[in-house]
Amino acid sequence: MATRATADPAPGRLDLPIFGTRALICGLAGRRLSGFERDYLRTVRPWGVILFARNVASPNQVRELTAGVRDELGWHAPILVDQEGGRVQRLKPPHWRRYPSAGRFGAMEVAAEGRGVEAAQIAAWMIADDLLSVGIDVNCAPVLDLRLPGSTNAIGNRAYHGLPEVVIKLARAVHDAYLESGVVPVIKHMPGHGRARDDSHMRLPRIRATKSTLALTDFSPFRALQDAPMGMTGHLLFDAIDSETPATLSKPVIDYVRHTMKFNGLLLTDDLSMGALSGSINERAKAAIAAGCDIVLHCNGSQSEMDAIVESVPELTGTSAERAARALARRGRQSIDRAALDSRLEALLADFSGSDDDGIVDPTKTTHA
Repeated sequence: MATRATADPAPGRLDLPIFGTRALICGLAGRRLSGFERDYLRTVRPWGVILFARNVASPNQVRELTAGVRDELGWHAPILVDQEGGRVQRLKPPHWRRYPSAGRFGAMEVAAEGRGVEAAQIAAWMIADDLLSVGIDVNCAPVLDLRLPGSTNAIGNRAYHGLPEVVIKLARAVHDAYLESGVVPVIKHMPGHGRARDDSHMRLPRIRATKSTLALTDFSPFRALQDAPMGMTGHLLFDAIDSETPATLSKPVIDYVRHTMKFNGLLLTDDLSMGALSGSINERAKAAIAAGCDIVLHCNGSQSEMDAIVESVPELTGTSAERAARALARRGRQSIDRAALDSRLEALLADFSGSDDDGIVDPTKTTHA
């Protein structure tokens, strides 16, 4: 396998100025900070910022944007992105490499054990290098949802496979590769989006499976990666736990994540402006914090919503601040032999003749081990 790193990550620090920041990650409207956004970052002091394709033009532009965000916040605050590969990739060609989908790696792994894991790991090292080079240090990946028959295309080949054991193997390799590289991974969408038939960006999916079925299937990858530094909720209704309230806003669901799945990392909401949730943006934020989420995520860059949400988001203190500090202590930077890694990844991909869709499997109807 190609050599990855030539240096150890910089040691993390727990004495970061996290106390006094707000339990909020916000989006930005464009490629440069507006006057409103500069004032907002200085006065509201969100814990971090998340970038989308609308914020990305070129490496130099992204570097200037991330540096500007941190200048306004006054510390080396976390900057997040969804850089999964496949169709969810905010940094795109021609300036950045196009990476395969998670579904491609899952199908490769089942076709030839070890090949998919190696390819996914290499891609994670390279993505981490891309992100760190422009000032991004938290990646909202890997996706731990299962790829099940009939599930919404909102997940689709963003998921590695339908078999929990395949997902666990690949997600663990990718999670660890990000941490080794100094990028903090965010596992998503807790406690499991794979069974949803509706797109939570548009409407609220209802999951009717029993708790025992979910524990053996959808929830299994998240339980296996309970040591992840950060996780993100999904906006789903789980009848077996709380048939009235979406997971992000549900204390019974968040308690299940914390106590049964034993996740003690920093828990972010998915974007609160998504169509699965009802009520005003500040009502959603207040309910998410009350349910036990550590930090709320608001992505669309709307000034009116950004102003409104402040009323319901507290300062980051106590256990939540400790979790945030532990997560950020994992940041660093490693150098890689990029040419060697790229060559090896291309060779692994060339050897695979299957389809991303090979991983659509119902784990309750297979004897695959």
